[in-house]
Amino acid sequence: MMLIEESTIPDSALPVDRFKAHLRLGTGFGEDSVQDEVLRSFLRAAMAAIEARTSKILIARDFSLTLNAWRDAGAQPLPVAPVTGIGSVELVDRDGLRQSLAGDAYRLEPDAQRPRLRPMGSSLPAVPQGGAVEIGLTAGFAADWGGLPADLGQAVLLLAAHYYEYRDDTSLGDGCMPFGVTSLIERYKPLRLYMGRVQ
Repeated sequence: MMLIEESTIPDSALPVDRFKAHLRLGTGFGEDSVQDEVLRSFLRAAMAAIEARTSKILIARDFSLTLNAWRDAGAQPLPVAPVTGIGSVELVDRDGLRQSLAGDAYRLEPDAQRPRLRPMGSSLPAVPQGGAVEIGLTAGFAADWGGLPADLGQAVLLLAAHYYEYRDDTSLGDGCMPFGVTSLIERYKPLRLYMGRVQ
């Protein structure tokens, strides 16, 4: 499985002014925007970290998912949520020849944790031997910052502020995330079942 981000979060969707207020940076000076690029980089890093921990996409964008085989021909789970649309499904043979599935051959089954691609019939078409299937999808809670759930927005600001505060510290352990952030994103993390137990 390979998930590729086909579009990026535009700068205009990042809450730079809100982040400045959160950091209590001074305003009214002639060089108010001198740190904007640095602040945007911390916001992007915080969003990426939260998306990785939760498998939830914050700001809507397009993705391409490539699979060598269906996990289940009756319902293929998608690795991110919330998925708002399936743009295309293409079968690719070993020689690179593509066959697009008609839009009425499949449907999106929305789910807060694990959306699925389902066939309209009994099963999804067979993936060519030595080939792959490519699914174009759009995922995200909102098109811009104002549409995000408040707790996720706050988690991004807290984590971006943590990165900003400790930007020169190299002694922090891998995967370090402040408690306030982990508590805010806890309910968005996917539940994993192993031997009948929630992981």
